[in-house]
Amino acid sequence: MPKIAGPVARYPARMSFAWYSGVIALGSLALLHPACRGSEAPPIRLIDALFTATSALCVTGLTTLDTETDFSPLGQAVILLLIQVGGIGIMTFSIFVTIVFGRRAGLRQRAVLSETLGARDRTDLQWVLRSVLVGTLLIEFSGAAVLFVRNGFTMPLADAAWHAVFHSVSAFCNAGFSLWGDNLTRYGGDLTVNATIGLLVVLGGLGFPVLLDLRSNAFGPWRSRWDRLSVHSKLMLIGTAALLALGTIATLGLEWSNPAFRELPPVGRVTAAVFHSISCRTAGFNTVDIGLMSNATLLISILLMMIGAGPCSTAGGFKVSTAMALVLRAWSTFRGRTRVNVFRRTIPSESIERAFATTLLFLSAALAALVAFLLVEQSNPAHREGERLFLDASFEVFSALGTVGLSTGITPRLTDAGKTVLILLMFIGRLGPITTMMALSRGERPLRIEYPSEEPLIG
Repeated sequence: MPKIAGPVARYPARMSFAWYSGVIALGSLALLHPACRGSEAPPIRLIDALFTATSALCVTGLTTLDTETDFSPLGQAVILLLIQVGGIGIMTFSIFVTIVFGRRAGLRQRAVLSETLGARDRTDLQWVLRSVLVGTLLIEFSGAAVLFVRNGFTMPLADAAWHAVFHSVSAFCNAGFSLWGDNLTRYGGDLTVNATIGLLVVLGGLGFPVLLDLRSNAFGPWRSRWDRLSVHSKLMLIGTAALLALGTIATLGLEWSNPAFRELPPVGRVTAAVFHSISCRTAGFNTVDIGLMSNATLLISILLMMIGAGPCSTAGGFKVSTAMALVLRAWSTFRGRTRVNVFRRTIPSESIERAFATTLLFLSAALAALVAFLLVEQSNPAHREGERLFLDASFEVFSALGTVGLSTGITPRLTDAGKTVLILLMFIGRLGPITTMMALSRGERPLRIEYPSEEPLIG
């Protein structure tokens, strides 16, 4: 067996790997305590506690248990804490605690924080950390205030406050956990809930670098504000808007008269389509029954789940900026250009190579996991007897790896082996395939021999 070189503290990827593993273990043990179990619920099994803790910390939202009935208020609070810590990032939280207790962050910790939040080396990382934490709390508080007013009309004030806080944090962190057994389907036609949750999801999915960039350039003429934004922020904003528009149009066109949307009024159908397009970007909330959607819509949803949202955000997928880099590279190649130029800037070839590597690793992990998932969950039925099982399995695998949390309804019925596959996928999806490989691989070793170059035929 190859030895993993060097101590964990020297490598940011290994620090993240170790921290996430440790917190998941602690969260699982907490959820196993009888005090975290609902009053009428049976004892929580270890695999279900591990699944729930992983899903919460990795801000996925897939559940094998009913958060509303199987967990007590204390258990729900543990889930909420895991969501919040996982949303802002384990390393962000740990370095914040270090600073609070009066210790200065070391160079390695600063490097980790820079990687986690996407900050430049010259940036004051304490300012970045403070801005991220304060901004997160302000956004979540604002969302909770709106939801509290909305909930106040239909439930006691204490329940209204708890539901508002839980769903606001879950939405901004793109977790998709809900205190309702039917997720948010009861709010399918509620514009206030849909708009609030949807906006929180989008803000959380843009990523902290984009939010900080928007904050730094919030003043001045609109044209000047746009020009001052970084290329990454521009690509994220354009890519996010394009994917939301395409997802909404496709969902609306495919589901307008289908069972999932049939009972909704025209305005409700548009609202549901917009919300589904937003949620597919790793949020995991649903206002309609996903199992009633057509195969075409589910396939488009898988594509959206693969892309996900932004780097250094609360979301997963191989990221919008990665997809935009690949699109720009393809367009430049089509036009016969050797460089990728956009917004009067040139994207380095190293960034394009990293985008290709990220996408390839993501798809490789998804396909390998899909094979394993099919082997443990569907090894017996023949293809003709499988009905829709293959699409259900594909949807579940990409939802877990993209840390989305949407499901066609098969999650609670999975075997322990199937749940284990999804646990690993959620873990890899939150860390990222490249980070996971770096955490488990040898240290970097320079090659002392360089051979003559020879190009293979491509395409």
